[in-house]
Amino acid sequence: MTTMVDRTEHLHGRPDWDCRTCQQPWPCANAKANLLVEFRKFPSVLTIYLSAQMYDAMGDLTSHGEPMPTDLYDRFLTWARHA
Repeated sequence: MTTMVDRTEHLHGRPDWDCRTCQQPWPCANAKANLLVEFRKFPSVLTIYLSAQMYDAMGDLTSHGEPMPTDLYDRFLTWARHA
C-alpha cells in the first residue's frame, strides 16, 4: 500500500507577489521553509535566486507608478542569509 502526501506549492502570483496558496506576501513562511530545504546544500544559489525574484517583484510592484516597497530586501533576502 502506498500513501501519497499532497504537497501544496507556495508559489508567488504576479503581479501582486502574494502566495497563490495562502495569500501572504511571498515568500510566505511555507515558501521560505521549502526554499531552505531545497537549497540547503547551495545557500549562495538561494541568494542569487531570491535576488532575481526580488528584482522581478520590484518591477511588478512599481509598474503603475506605485512607490518602491520599503520591505523588499527584508522580505526576500535577510531571512535567507541567516539560515
